[in-house]
Amino acid sequence: MTSRIYYLEARNELLKFIRMKSYALSSLLFPLMFYCFFGLAMGPQAGAKTPMARYLLATYGAFAIMGSTLYAFGAGIAVERGLGWLEVKRASPMPAGAYLFAKAFASIVIGGATILMLFALGAAFGGVRMAPTQWALTFAALVAGAVPFCALGLIIGNLAGPNSAPATVNMIYMPLAFCGGLWLPFDFLPKAIQQIAPLLPSYHLAQIALAIQNAPVHGTIAGHAEALAAFACLFLGLAFLAQSHEREKMYG
Repeated sequence: MTSRIYYLEARNELLKFIRMKSYALSSLLFPLMFYCFFGLAMGPQAGAKTPMARYLLATYGAFAIMGSTLYAFGAGIAVERGLGWLEVKRASPMPAGAYLFAKAFASIVIGGATILMLFALGAAFGGVRMAPTQWALTFAALVAGAVPFCALGLIIGNLAGPNSAPATVNMIYMPLAFCGGLWLPFDFLPKAIQQIAPLLPSYHLAQIALAIQNAPVHGTIAGHAEALAAFACLFLGLAFLAQSHEREKMYG
């Protein structure tokens, strides 16, 4: 019975996001548009060990999964909290974890679909060729990397107001993408930003995806995975504190 509740909540959440054209289109089109401009239109770079279309396939994949999770958790929870929908959910007999599971499921499905579209663009128009295991591992790594961004979105969802949440997500999402080396190759960034990048989860996720593609990276996959796990724990702890504070305000 419990599994059916999780299934129905996840299915309905996914349908809701698909029907929200502003969310679905922005989550799908932004990464694809950026990849077409910078990954496909720029063409091969002289002296580059990894073709631009293949290099940016990994970084824009990270950009896609990051955006879908931040908006689903950050803006989505904040809006529903402002409408009083979370109070209704808490008062219902539904398991407490079903709501967050459904958010995670819907955001990862949409982010995963965007990644697959990026793969199709890269293979069809960018001449990207990789072994089947590299395609699969890149996809799996990007999807697994959604966890810390779900937790970060949960923090935003519990602290931001329903009207300010989309702007708050943009203020976090865009700097994370640029400073993490998702829009341009890391070595193209100013030196000051290159020093800041290792402090950002977006950088570590992109480096893992690039390493799977045998592109030049800084550090090891294990080191970047440990960094993402640390970010996930940190963000989950902060999200718990933010949620506890919100409940105190509600029932205090």
